[in-house]
Amino acid sequence: MAPRAVVIGPPGAGKTTIGRLLAQHLDVAFRDTDDDIVRTAGQPISDIFANDGEPVFRAMEEEAVATALREHDGVLALGGGSVLSELTRERLAGHPVVFLSVGLAEGAKRVGLSTARPLLAGVNPRATFKALLDARLPIYRSVASVEIATDHVTTGEIVEQVVAALAASSTRSS
Repeated sequence: MAPRAVVIGPPGAGKTTIGRLLAQHLDVAFRDTDDDIVRTAGQPISDIFANDGEPVFRAMEEEAVATALREHDGVLALGGGSVLSELTRERLAGHPVVFLSVGLAEGAKRVGLSTARPLLAGVNPRATFKALLDARLPIYRSVASVEIATDHVTTGEIVEQVVAALAASSTRSS
């Protein structure tokens, strides 16, 4: 069993929104590893960061991704930082990974730079978001089968692009 698509990207890229719509389009189940972590921990991710620290959260995230990759055969959305784990990147090899990219201005507008996102809380959330995008972009691209830009495009258009890109990608690999 393996996911039909694994959706990755930075905060604000639309991983959950597009993942749900893609799953509906493909008539498969949707799963979000952030939801899995919250359910397992019994507390919001922001509380895990505050109470236990980022390393504890990242370990939980790594395990949640491994479990979901084994168990889920629909569309799987990963947390924005999950690809920071080398083990997770290795586990993603061979899976159809969709990188939803978002520019700084659009991403900042979408996330509202809220404190619900622990890595964006602080003195200058916009600068933090830019640094996060700059650092993670090469990592997202290194694991992605396809990349879809999400700025100034409707969710329906993004889903259509993902479906077409996955079909083209599977044709090339077979």
